[in-house]
Amino acid sequence: MAFFLATLVVERTFVGRGIQSGLDRVSAPLWSRADDFMRVSIGGFFVAIFAVGGVYLTPDLKTDYEVISWAQLLIAMCVFSRRTMPIAAAGIITLWVVALREYDLFHLLDYLALGVAVAAYLVMASSHDGKWRARRFLVLRWGIAIALMWSSLEKFAYPDWFYPLVEEKPFLTFGMPRDVFIPMAGVAEFTMGFGLLWTPLVRRLSAVALLAIFFTAVYPFGRIDLVGHALIMAALFLVAANPCREAKAVAVTMPNALPRFGSLASVPAGLAVALVVLVSGYWGLHGVFYSAGYDTGQQTELSTHSHSREYPHGPQAKPENHSHH
Repeated sequence: MAFFLATLVVERTFVGRGIQSGLDRVSAPLWSRADDFMRVSIGGFFVAIFAVGGVYLTPDLKTDYEVISWAQLLIAMCVFSRRTMPIAAAGIITLWVVALREYDLFHLLDYLALGVAVAAYLVMASSHDGKWRARRFLVLRWGIAIALMWSSLEKFAYPDWFYPLVEEKPFLTFGMPRDVFIPMAGVAEFTMGFGLLWTPLVRRLSAVALLAIFFTAVYPFGRIDLVGHALIMAALFLVAANPCREAKAVAVTMPNALPRFGSLASVPAGLAVALVVLVSGYWGLHGVFYSAGYDTGQQTELSTHSHSREYPHGPQAKPENHSHH
């Protein structure tokens, strides 16, 4: 919160403008080809998971259906022409729906915002309507922000999922007690995800900080981890590169519904609202799906973070046990 507010104060000064101009200069080559970058990233991601094989939309979601991998290659091929981009978008949503056969809806909600955002980006980027096309990066940014905030709640709901990870790689906690570090990591992830919806400097610095975290994770967890986070990382690069100085995060659709995003008081208020909405959504849906039975008896053995080097985040559970994941 302190850094968030300090950034807002600095943003209005010549220092803030200087930082923005510096970011503009560094990222100009990327921003000038933002659509190419995003399309290549989406195509590359689907080629990568086609090559990994036996997964749906991320290395976490395993499947035995060979046809899924070929569908991913087809999605990758459709990304490279504006005419076929909507087909790729439909393919992404279809993969998510098909994954429901093997996985719980609640577990798949982790991937919904990101999947919808990438699909919406592809449809909007291929659109000939300028108004829709102009909002393609906005939708992408909202999608990854919601995806990060939603998945951060796992660290509060199921800290025991992360225990094997911390035991296997104790350096991750910077020497802090395990039960102190995991919620702190959740708070950081939630706040930086939320920061992606704020004023230009906050958005860009949040994106840079998240990229630093994702890149650092590649060293201990390897290339499969990089593949798993590739789409979020590609979108974060574009948030960091976006030279837009508009502070209107939601104001594009609701001009009068929110306080000015630059005002300091709006930060704690906005963060509180986001937490209440997402937390009540998360636990509310959890209660609906599992009839509020927070029985942890089975959860400990269904760790999302296995000890397998190749799939550090792969749930090593049998499909019939997915009710708790």
